Amino acid sequence: MADPGSWPLLSTLLAVPVCTAGIAAVDRRASRVRWIALTGALLTLFWALLIVAAFDRHDPGFQFVESADWIPGVQIRYLVGVDGLSLLFLPATALLFCAALVAAWQVGSSAASLSAGPYFAWLLLLEAATLGVFCALDTMLLFFFWELMLPPLYFLISLWGSGPARELVARRYFLIMLVGGVPLLFGLLAAALSFSGGPVAFDLPTLQARELSGPTAYLVFLLLFAAFAVKVPVVPLHTWLPSLAMVGPPAVIALVVGLKLGAYGLIRFAIPLAPLAARDLHWLIAGAGAATILYAGTAALVHSNLRAILACSSVAHVGLVVLGLATFSVSALQGALLQLLNFSLATGGGFLVLAFLQRRSGSTAVDRLGGIVARMPRLTAFFLLFAMSGLGMPGTSGFPGELLIVVAALHSHTGAGLAALFGMILAAAGFLSPFRKAFLGVPDNPDIALADDLLPRELACLLVPAALTVAIGVWPMPLLELLRPAAEAWVTTIAGL
Repeated sequence: MADPGSWPLLSTLLAVPVCTAGIAAVDRRASRVRWIALTGALLTLFWALLIVAAFDRHDPGFQFVESADWIPGVQIRYLVGVDGLSLLFLPATALLFCAALVAAWQVGSSAASLSAGPYFAWLLLLEAATLGVFCALDTMLLFFFWELMLPPLYFLISLWGSGPARELVARRYFLIMLVGGVPLLFGLLAAALSFSGGPVAFDLPTLQARELSGPTAYLVFLLLFAAFAVKVPVVPLHTWLPSLAMVGPPAVIALVVGLKLGAYGLIRFAIPLAPLAARDLHWLIAGAGAATILYAGTAALVHSNLRAILACSSVAHVGLVVLGLATFSVSALQGALLQLLNFSLATGGGFLVLAFLQRRSGSTAVDRLGGIVARMPRLTAFFLLFAMSGLGMPGTSGFPGELLIVVAALHSHTGAGLAALFGMILAAAGFLSPFRKAFLGVPDNPDIALADDLLPRELACLLVPAALTVAIGVWPMPLLELLRPAAEAWVTTIAGL
């Protein structure tokens, strides 16, 4: 390991959760399965941090590249690598999965509940597929990992969700994402087959070097934009998220909401594969982002469940990321990437806190809560910190990214930027009143009066995201410097500078 390039770091990163999932799936003892799964998740986090430590931050290109023939007859390869745009998503993903495993520690603890082995196995397979999306440099490999995320999520939601509608919601989510995969596949195939004079290529570096033009460029961009917009989600393709947030296991929803793979897909694939069309359709990107901010901010005002409110707030702020991409500026891209990382910390952390709250009170409905701070001050403090970060308060990790995006948006798309500011105010208004009633109001749930504050293991899984939330908010410069070379290279390619 003296020479990081001599070892397949990324393949090992993907293999660890898969192997751990296999062990967890066949082990019948819940107490041992939990520790096996957590050990695998911690090892994955350690490996992700090792990759970050070995990364050359001055090199804007892809590093740790691994390549092997996969389907050689059509030039499809197993090709993985990371650059400054994708690097930090590896430890952020691994950290969130570690926290989600701890949050789901009680799964399978009672005789009436389902076995813990399959639950943790599905969760680890989901982690491997998610990390694969961030590492994939072959478009068909991306599609493989993209679709591989669906079975774990379907079974996790339908079997371990809450309420009688969980199976219906899981099936609806599965079908929506499956349909969303159709334009993704067609868009990637169109990009690969659009050059009749040259060989067929599916690898991202080659496709980026072949600058698409004419109707094909617009076709590829619109197909990919539609596919990733479903996952972002942008309005009106967001309808799956509020219902999913209400019935899914809170730890799993923390992963779905905290990891914005759709926005990453726009940055990594949709815009770079058709930069001319993306520049011409900047109004579409900006309009979709602004509409998402306004709609989700308004929706947060009418919901009365903390889960739904937090989900709507996350939709509003990912709309801000989409708006930032329309500016094609280095600062906005840095801000967008910081915001995506903040989702893993703040939104993911917020849903984990709600998982602990629901376990104690049996509900996250505002009218069934009240006076939480008196019995659970630590839980209240963590939720408030994560919520404030999600709203972009100074001193939290949500502030630097939002500031960079808003400044760039006001400069290049003034109307959309002003709409974004108004939408962010709506999202804040939608949070403050429910928080006051649920955490500071009069207790309406007898379970809260008997509840204990955060347990040591729950406290441990929230401390790291909370510390990073504050550290990045106070001193974001190290991350901004790490992101700058790749952001400059991305903007140079897209904007044709």
